Amino acid sequence: MSASAEANAVAAADVDGPEHAQVPSNSRRKERAADIPQPVIRQLGRVEYEPTWRNMQRFTDERDATTPDEIWFLEHPPVFTLGMAANAVHVLAPGAIPVVQIDRGGQVTYHGPGQLVVYPLIDLRRAGFGIRDFVTALERSVIDFAASFGVVAEARRNAPGVYVGDKKLASLGIRVRRGSSYHGLALNVNLDLEPFRRINPCGYEGLEMTRLSDIGGPATLEAAAAGIEPHLLRALGYAR
Repeated sequence: MSASAEANAVAAADVDGPEHAQVPSNSRRKERAADIPQPVIRQLGRVEYEPTWRNMQRFTDERDATTPDEIWFLEHPPVFTLGMAANAVHVLAPGAIPVVQIDRGGQVTYHGPGQLVVYPLIDLRRAGFGIRDFVTALERSVIDFAASFGVVAEARRNAPGVYVGDKKLASLGIRVRRGSSYHGLALNVNLDLEPFRRINPCGYEGLEMTRLSDIGGPATLEAAAAGIEPHLLRALGYAR
């Protein structure tokens, strides 16, 4: 990864303390894979944003070295979220949709019904992931999922997330605290894309979004969650 790619990968995250630098090499991560317990998969349905965010924080603060990782699949009611270093100038006309300042990296994004949100709550030190590798793994899971139904998707060095052509399919932003991650990725399935026009998505003026339902992919959250799960587990190094 180039220096610019490294900087942009870290820009998608917000990290407490220096622990993100104290991670094993890729080879050491592979050695550990068999020892990592399988994650708990939770299908939460449609849940309010702020209580879910607080639950992620609580889980991260209370977990210890023996706590299994968890991956939450869900959707939120309409909400705009701003990362810790986000510039409010990118919120153009929110209207009645709430705007919430939160503790992830990145700029502004939109969550709403029809978008699959995936929160991987991962002990990064135990898994042997640095920030760059973790961001790449999340992007890789979406890219491989899109490839499974014949769509070429890609990550961009200068703008974290996953793109199909010039349009963005999935956004990501994470927080690392006590060596563990929360927040995650948002994959557009069949949501109304109009609210994205009320912001500069991820801080990029004029960035257009796309959805799985527009590119020949699954058109329901249930199918999207079932489809991406094996790719996510593989990208995160779980033996299955």
